[in-house]
Amino acid sequence: MAGRGSFSNKLGFILAAAGSAVGLGNIWSFPFEVGAGGGAAFLVMYLIFCFILCFPVMVTEIAIGRKTQLNPAGAYKALGFKKWSILGLQGIFSGFVILSFYNVVAGWAFGYFIELLFGHFEIGKQFGDFTKDVFKVGSYAMVFMFATAFIVSKGVAGGIEKASKILMPTLIIMILGLVVYSLTLDNAMIGLSFYLVPDFSKLTLSVMGSAMGQAFFSLSLGMGALITYGSYVGKGDNIVSSAAFITLADVGMAFIAGLMMFPMVAYLTDGTMEGAGQGAGLIFTVLPGAFESLGSTLGVIIGASFFLLLSFAALTSTVSLLEVPVAYVVDEKGVRRNRAVWLIAGLIFVIGIPSLLSNGYSGFFTNFITYIGAENPTSFMDFAQNVANDTLLPLGGCLISIFAAYIWKTKNLNEEIEQGYPGYTGSFVQKYLNFAVMFLCPTVLGIMFLLTFLQTFFGINLF
Repeated sequence: MAGRGSFSNKLGFILAAAGSAVGLGNIWSFPFEVGAGGGAAFLVMYLIFCFILCFPVMVTEIAIGRKTQLNPAGAYKALGFKKWSILGLQGIFSGFVILSFYNVVAGWAFGYFIELLFGHFEIGKQFGDFTKDVFKVGSYAMVFMFATAFIVSKGVAGGIEKASKILMPTLIIMILGLVVYSLTLDNAMIGLSFYLVPDFSKLTLSVMGSAMGQAFFSLSLGMGALITYGSYVGKGDNIVSSAAFITLADVGMAFIAGLMMFPMVAYLTDGTMEGAGQGAGLIFTVLPGAFESLGSTLGVIIGASFFLLLSFAALTSTVSLLEVPVAYVVDEKGVRRNRAVWLIAGLIFVIGIPSLLSNGYSGFFTNFITYIGAENPTSFMDFAQNVANDTLLPLGGCLISIFAAYIWKTKNLNEEIEQGYPGYTGSFVQKYLNFAVMFLCPTVLGIMFLLTFLQTFFGINLF
């Protein structure tokens, strides 16, 4: 298989996989999802989904990847279940779609870094105009896709792993520094109360569905990323402990992002928390004002640092999203890695153009579709997110659990997990993972997928 590689050690895998999980989903998407979901009630559901449902799916994906040493589609064929390779192709498609709009948001983040570096604090009030400037944002997104492709073209150990070892520690240091600053602001405790004290009257099916989608999105599940990364893992590595570290890193970074964001929202709204649920633009409209209040010099330093951090976070995820289709083309089509990387990166950028146009520049793509029962149209970018993130990822997790439990069989799954984990057989961990994969994950994920799908696209609320 042309151009295949591997991680140099367990730490390299954990940092790369954690980098895949810790990205814009944590620092951009998570705060506005929490805000839209009413605060702490969303946070509670997100934590439950991450640890109870997502963790077993993560272990299963890594195990399938390590067993076969192949991409998501090739993995199912290698296990002897060729028809199930469609599930792998679904994951590759999901990651393809997600990266196409994710790269646009990464372009926003990188663009804000440039703007604040030159002291343009008013950009927060001009977010709508900024996203409509498709030539400027498109240029930023193109630079970002180039950086992503460059890293992936260098291979697994020399590119992905090496970049993760630099980006992840830098990301952690930067966000912790911003949390310390945020907690010193006026009304910070009001923001923390909104974030940490749950009001379960705000817990609806829609909030639960969003929490599940956010958990799968932020942990890179159901899109083949962890099957792909698992295929580069050595047989002596402990899959369960690796998955635990990845989950804790992801949840920890998302939680810390909330500690940073909501005190800032409270500060800028004089404690009213108005706008906390305003949507995807939250981080781009709220933060520049907070940075401006620090004064021109300190504001530029803190503000530019934050959006540089956001760009770093995005890069760790775009790298993993691009690696999935690249691994597929390298394994299945025999294309050289370098050629596969640049061809696929170019194709994804082109496919992302409708998302780029759907933030006010094009009326057609901005008002792309009106769901049954909905009052307002949905943009192409939101539609892509609804399809790939909110629908296909949970469906993929459900089907992966069914495959592992009833097609491949838990006996084979357990044998793979046991390699690198000598005390696994008969342990509580084995009993829980088997129960979750056989019963809990297929049932809960299946029900939540169906309910969310009906409510999102057809306006049917069964509860």
